[in-house]
Amino acid sequence: MLYILLTDYWCIIITLNVRVTSEQESNDSNYSFYEDLEQFFHNFPNYHIKIMLGDLKAKLRRENIFNPTIRNESIHQDSNDNGVIIVNFSKSSC
Repeated sequence: MLYILLTDYWCIIITLNVRVTSEQESNDSNYSFYEDLEQFFHNFPNYHIKIMLGDLKAKLRRENIFNPTIRNESIHQDSNDNGVIIVNFSKSSC
């Protein structure tokens, strides 16, 4: 993880660059990565603007449970664990 803190008179923007390990590695390392990511996000106040960029290796298909988050904009035929974790992460970070 790499982040840049941009401060202005009116706002603070946190830009976070993330690269998730590949799915061939153990799921324990993926879960610990997302726990670290969530802890990092909660270290900053909610009123800061947080932008997350990078390769999250997340896939979500068009399912009704993901509709509030991604609508019908998915091109994937299946979902993976990283995708489900990111959707849950985005709900808890708001």
